[in-house]
Amino acid sequence: MHGRAASFILAVCLSLVFCAGAALAQKEKPNRTPKNNVTAAATRAAVPDEIMLVIVRGEDERRWGAELASLLGEKRAAVRVRAALAAGRIGDERAVPALSTLMANDKVAMVRAMAAFALGEIETASAADALVFVLRRGDEAPDVRARAVEALGKVVAALPEKEEERRRTLGETILNVLSIEAQPGIKRQRAVVLEALTAILRARPANAGAVVAQFLTDADARVRADAGNTLARLRAKDGGEQLRTMLMGDPDAVARANAARALGAAENKDAFEVLLARSTSDADGRVRVSSLRSLGALKDTRAVAPLIQRGGALLTSYRAARARGVAHPVEINELLEVATALGRILPNTGNARAVEWLRELREAREAIDPETEASFARIAPSIYLRERPLNKLADESVRVWLFADWRRASSIAQGLKEIADITGEAAGNSVIGLQADVQLMLRAMLDDARLPALAAPDALRALAALKPTDLGEVMRKQLSAKDVIVRATVAELLGELPPDEANANALIEALPVAMKDEELNDAALATLDAIGKQKSARANDAIKTALDSTDHLLRRRAVALLKTNEAGDFSSRIATAAPRYADADYMRVLARRNGRVRAVVKTEKGEFTLELLPDDAPLTVDSFVQLARRGFFNGVTFHRVVPNFVIQGGDPRGDGNGGPGYQIRCEINEVEYGRGAVGMALSGKDTGGSQWFVTHSPQPHLDGGYTVFGIVAEKDMQIVDAIARGDKIISITVIEGSHAPSKKKNADEEKKRKQR
Repeated sequence: MHGRAASFILAVCLSLVFCAGAALAQKEKPNRTPKNNVTAAATRAAVPDEIMLVIVRGEDERRWGAELASLLGEKRAAVRVRAALAAGRIGDERAVPALSTLMANDKVAMVRAMAAFALGEIETASAADALVFVLRRGDEAPDVRARAVEALGKVVAALPEKEEERRRTLGETILNVLSIEAQPGIKRQRAVVLEALTAILRARPANAGAVVAQFLTDADARVRADAGNTLARLRAKDGGEQLRTMLMGDPDAVARANAARALGAAENKDAFEVLLARSTSDADGRVRVSSLRSLGALKDTRAVAPLIQRGGALLTSYRAARARGVAHPVEINELLEVATALGRILPNTGNARAVEWLRELREAREAIDPETEASFARIAPSIYLRERPLNKLADESVRVWLFADWRRASSIAQGLKEIADITGEAAGNSVIGLQADVQLMLRAMLDDARLPALAAPDALRALAALKPTDLGEVMRKQLSAKDVIVRATVAELLGELPPDEANANALIEALPVAMKDEELNDAALATLDAIGKQKSARANDAIKTALDSTDHLLRRRAVALLKTNEAGDFSSRIATAAPRYADADYMRVLARRNGRVRAVVKTEKGEFTLELLPDDAPLTVDSFVQLARRGFFNGVTFHRVVPNFVIQGGDPRGDGNGGPGYQIRCEINEVEYGRGAVGMALSGKDTGGSQWFVTHSPQPHLDGGYTVFGIVAEKDMQIVDAIARGDKIISITVIEGSHAPSKKKNADEEKKRKQR
């Protein structure tokens, strides 16, 4: 969720209805110890510091060896639990036999549960049989079954396409677990149901929708919400009537929001009226944006007039807030959703009312939003090209205005890409002339030295979408760009072209330069991937040079590419990762055990507090604390806000590709992504740095994939909900206490939450 992967997740997902950005929403307070999380409490109580030092050092170095393996047989259950978690985090397949034995035979349920969780993190097919065995054992504890079905879902999702038969068989096992919980008269095991629902959205077994839909009437709001989420991600058409009922009147906002998503995913035409009503009048913004996205999927033009009316009211409120001095009014979050929905409902129609409203919106925002540009270009491509600045691109004053803000140049490029993607079937023969004009405009932007480097990747992607005959030549010239993300984008685009000797030579020459980049390894990784697609002996030899890199991630990528290309198994060259810490640093980290660490985030919208989790993610918390104390986050924006999903900040570049100059290891734990969870953004395993996010609502698909290292209390979530893209972090103040909140205080807070 940062770097180029973040750009892909967000640039793609923002344009789709049922991506991560349209995920769950729920008002419930996130629970530090969710459904079956025992790890942190157990290790605080019974794992000595000297053992924790061995474990944390091993995790940081990604080193699985005899010392750690021996801890799986330790007499103290808490040590076995913590060692099993370490095995999962390190991800070494050699730990699978021991973990499988532990899961099957240990006398302590929390040990068996953690062994199952760890097997899921390793994501290897060799663990499948052991997981199936546990799931078929009739007397197994619910927490163990829950973790086993969760793990099996991860294993199935990681299986290659060529193993379709095994995917089908294992998917049926997962579906059977949920089917058992759906039987009439049975007392449902909540943890098993929730983990099975998430496993199903990962494994995608055939005909799962009918089983999942049975949980839409569950008394537990979270179960109803997760069932809706799974149906949405499966795009299943089951449960339509119940989903419409949920959307109309479920007391839980998350359940309503997910019902809206599921109805849109199924393109349920009968839901139009209720979706339209919820999109403009629901009291909860998460329900409104989910309904808006689903209206976009239905493409029913009856929604146009009400949406423009709603957009007009929001724009009036936005302008009033700006007049009061609010830099980034929260209304923009919903305004951009309205714009996106109109773009999906009205492609190539030239709808005059929509065009006029979009003109007003882009004028109010000075053309800095890609959603507005994309919608305008989709609805009226020929009119879009005749609008300022594109109709005056040769004027010096216009160029100065366009390039004065990288966000504007980037957004305009993304608007042009929409035209590049239009087909003749959709727009007729006139699209040929339009796309020729677009190509000239993009070349003019790329040829201008004033084009901001942060906007260049979007201009390059737009040009590539047009498939010009000289694309390889244009891209090769950009391989010498100073900006690492520009070079990463070029390498990625060259890799998408058919294997070519000129491109291969340019990429091979660029690799040594990219491997010397000091702060970001994006260009090196992208160049390796592109070279890997050249499928030649010379290309494989170039990849082998990365085996000597000091960067653990580059070595790991090189090994994977060589294996894919059948050029040999060099797994032994991955070795361990070079730790950033000495023992004294690890002891500083471990000193926070059983302690309280808070981070007060002061923003332009107010303050909210992160209750950090040093027992669940010790190294991640320490990195965040060190960055905050040196003022790293001061003045950095929330560059990404996806309503009903996350706010994300911590990127000093501001485009979603930056970091602190180093990567930290993932510390996957059992804390779930409920509302207010604080996670570390990634562009692949072990690529975390300084970008972090807070969830607006539960996101079960993120569980076990991204490190949770903090929680925002419900009382502060109104500030999080008010954050808009561009809002600044003024400062982050870290407060460390010697003791964690008392059990009584936690109980009192829980009692108050239930009374609200």
